[in-house]
Amino acid sequence: MRSPRLAALELRRFGRGRLPRAALVALLVLPLLYGALYLWSFWDPYGRLDRIPVALVNDDKGATAAGKKITAGDDIVDGLRDSRTFEWHEVSDAEARKGVEDGTYYLSLTMPADFSRRIASSSGASPETGALRVRTNDANNYIVGQISRTVFNEVRSAASTKASRTFLDKIFVSFSGIHDKTVTAAEGADRLSTGIGKAEKGSKDLADGLRDARGGSGKLAKGVKKLNTGAGDLQEGSRRVADGTQALADKVNGVYDKTGPFLKDNEKTIGDTARLVADSSKTVDDNLDVLVKRAPGAAKLAHLNAGVMDDFYKARCETATIPDPNCADFKRARTAAADVATVADDLNTLIADQDGDLKTMRDNLGALREQATALEARAPHLYKDVDGAVKEINELNTGAQKVAAGAKKLHAGLGTAQTGATALDKGIGTAASGAQTLNGGMYKLSDGSGKLAGGLHDGAKKIPDYDKKDRDQRTDVMADPVQLASHDLHKAPNYGTGFAPYFIPLSLWVGAMVAYMLIPPLNRRALAAGSPAWRIALAGWLPVAAVGVLQVGALMAVLHWAIGLQMLRAAGTIGFLCLVTGCFAALVQWLNARFGAAGRILVLALLMLQLTSAGGTYPVQTSPGFFNAIHPFLPMSYIVEALRRLITGGGLGPVWQACAVLAAFTVGALALTALAARRRQVWTLDRLHPELSL
Repeated sequence: MRSPRLAALELRRFGRGRLPRAALVALLVLPLLYGALYLWSFWDPYGRLDRIPVALVNDDKGATAAGKKITAGDDIVDGLRDSRTFEWHEVSDAEARKGVEDGTYYLSLTMPADFSRRIASSSGASPETGALRVRTNDANNYIVGQISRTVFNEVRSAASTKASRTFLDKIFVSFSGIHDKTVTAAEGADRLSTGIGKAEKGSKDLADGLRDARGGSGKLAKGVKKLNTGAGDLQEGSRRVADGTQALADKVNGVYDKTGPFLKDNEKTIGDTARLVADSSKTVDDNLDVLVKRAPGAAKLAHLNAGVMDDFYKARCETATIPDPNCADFKRARTAAADVATVADDLNTLIADQDGDLKTMRDNLGALREQATALEARAPHLYKDVDGAVKEINELNTGAQKVAAGAKKLHAGLGTAQTGATALDKGIGTAASGAQTLNGGMYKLSDGSGKLAGGLHDGAKKIPDYDKKDRDQRTDVMADPVQLASHDLHKAPNYGTGFAPYFIPLSLWVGAMVAYMLIPPLNRRALAAGSPAWRIALAGWLPVAAVGVLQVGALMAVLHWAIGLQMLRAAGTIGFLCLVTGCFAALVQWLNARFGAAGRILVLALLMLQLTSAGGTYPVQTSPGFFNAIHPFLPMSYIVEALRRLITGGGLGPVWQACAVLAAFTVGALALTALAARRRQVWTLDRLHPELSL
């Protein structure tokens, strides 16, 4: 019987009852207890540090430095709240001490009362170091204590850097301030020197000018006298103007008192009348044009009617055999028609003779219409216009009165100025002698100010000047002179992903170990039938390898879809794990086939050796020499390294190396199992009565 068929028969045996089927299900699920549950339990512990209760004590009282309030403790507390590194509980120092002792809090961080004062002392005469106090208790949890030391070192570094920046920034600001003040002083000294030089020249000019002014002051006194006389004339003239404007204002106001109310009450009537005049002038103008145009035709028509009437009269009254009884009336009608023709001729002649006068009349009518229209437009506010004009006349009168009063004061002031001009002439004589003395002192002062300006400029060049950008850059460098440029290749997103290459092969080894507790390593039917040893080995290996493939599928499905394991090379990872489970099945099969009951102990011992030497948690170089020595000779060492590359990325060299090593282990273990199978085909006393049975 062939090996695959023997393997199928071995697996079919698990479908014959409830207990075997339950055992098969447990066999498939067992790796999940090691792989999935272990990884799930600490999948991302660093991402859940905010669930760890930690006491936070802020006793800092604050301080003042350079007139600025410093609250370093409050700043750190705010930063810690924003970071959500731990579950912070702000308590008193006594509560924190008791909580760390009884396990309520894993640790505590304390900002002492003088924390800000010590930091602020860096800018004073006696600088002191500020200290953050951390209290831990390894009896609560050792790992939390280690994590806290790393976190609080970062807090301490950030606080120190911030304090250093504040101190250094003050130094650089002071440098810049001193430099700016020195430059300002130097510039002021330059201006002072220049000004003193000008003042020295000015004092000399003043002395010379005062000598000339002595002669001019006499002329000034005479001129002021003439001005005083002119001011008297101005006073008289302005008084006359003021009297005239007063008379004008009185007359206008008298007329306005009478006409103002009329204009105010009859604005609408005036407007309507103006509208009527404008319309009438337009009508007359239009009828004149009609008269001029129709007068010749009317004269012609009148003559025609007169001729017709004359012919009618002759026919009825003069040439008729029997005259008409109404001839008397016809005669009067003929006479009237002749008179109408005569009047029409006279009118036509009059229009022709008066053409220039009619044109003038039409122009006058147009101007009348325009003026009437303008009057109509202004009529609604005619009263306001007149009232405004009256007010302007009154204001003119008020201004003229003020001018007159001012001219009077000017006359009086010039009288005083005349007296002052005489006193000025005497004072200039005294000032001239003082100006000579001033000129000598200013010469010495000019020389000293030049030396002062030069010294200040030299000093300003030696004082560093930093702008804000340069100051911030220097402060950052001196506060934190060494930076860490970190670049993480193929970063694992969380703690669980980093440990998956370690726990997955562990679970598959346990799965193979338990499988051979339920499935015999050597097929009994094949042994009894005397099948070839290699076929017996394959018949015992294939069922467990098949179960291992199912274990891989179940385990990776749960890790990926339930827990969230992301694999960079998912297909490669699944395929490699199938090779891993085949290798583990071959190794466990050989140990069980070769050593029997003792082989199960050896399987467990080999698992412990692999776990401690594979470098799955800490690098193997940190382990004792024994584990470094056996590291290259055990398959899990290569499996862990290969799974790291398949899950998180990197070169595939270790993967191909691991495949080769696993293939070699698998072939070697199957060959050794075949040798064990050949030995088992020979019955011995030890097989009949084993010393140990498990």
